[in-house]
Amino acid sequence: MILGGIFCLVISLFETFNSGTHSEGHEHLHHHLKPLSKDELQKLSLSQMSDLALQVQVYCLIMVTPRLLLHWATANDTWSKHCDKSVFYTSESSKALEAFDLQEQDEWVRIRKAIKHAYENAGDLRWFFLARPTTFAIIENLKYLVLDKDPSQPFYIGHTEKSGELDYVEYDSGIVLSYEAMRRLIEMFKDEDKCPERGHALWKMPEEKQLATCLKYSGVFAENGEDAQGKSLFNKKSVSTLISDSMGQNPADVVEACCSDMAITFGGMNPSQIQVLMYGVYRLRPYGHDFQDSLTFLPPKDSDND
Repeated sequence: MILGGIFCLVISLFETFNSGTHSEGHEHLHHHLKPLSKDELQKLSLSQMSDLALQVQVYCLIMVTPRLLLHWATANDTWSKHCDKSVFYTSESSKALEAFDLQEQDEWVRIRKAIKHAYENAGDLRWFFLARPTTFAIIENLKYLVLDKDPSQPFYIGHTEKSGELDYVEYDSGIVLSYEAMRRLIEMFKDEDKCPERGHALWKMPEEKQLATCLKYSGVFAENGEDAQGKSLFNKKSVSTLISDSMGQNPADVVEACCSDMAITFGGMNPSQIQVLMYGVYRLRPYGHDFQDSLTFLPPKDSDND
């Protein structure tokens, strides 16, 4: 019995690590994804910039549960209004807030179902943003990052980390997928050996690693979103935590060392922090100051966003 148990453990260990180290012969060097520079943007005509701004539309998938009702309500009332389409996917229905009820408690299974639903109901939208309700996102900065990227190519973007041979995007910092990445992923969902719904190991892999493994098998690889200075655009920590870390590590230059001016996400936020950040990002303005941005991302039609 003991030998049998050890054998099962070894097999599950092999399956877990094996899933992250093979990709059916696909060769890919992990690279860093950056938005257009100001100089590159200025080379575009006004009509080209306008067309690009209108073409980049984002479908937001926000994964919620009734136990995070306050976070859910806050995300619903703040940054999600800036998505061209936002759908809250829940483990069970709530009378208080509207959501798509997946009737599933397992987070990985819910993510799979949400991705399939979003892909089938996206219409003309070609970019997808998967997030928790504890994440704050600046959707306009996300659109700027992917402005010149082709969604018919496989993109899987966020804050990357490495586990063995597997590069993955952290769930807490938000995950961006192109239409082609979604298409390949849904095809891979059909392969229970390479991309199982329930898993075969004795313990459960985190959802972010399961997602990365399935994408890797389909030839889609994690890319780190960063600005021209190499600062990360996707953050799994809150603004206050990042500033606190910077105060300890870079006391002479706290803000510059902390965060990118074009940051897209901050994770681990409580509802009050999200409301404060919403105020700072979208409402507070220095009178008479012109930021002179080269293009404008218009709000979704009939939106009541800030």
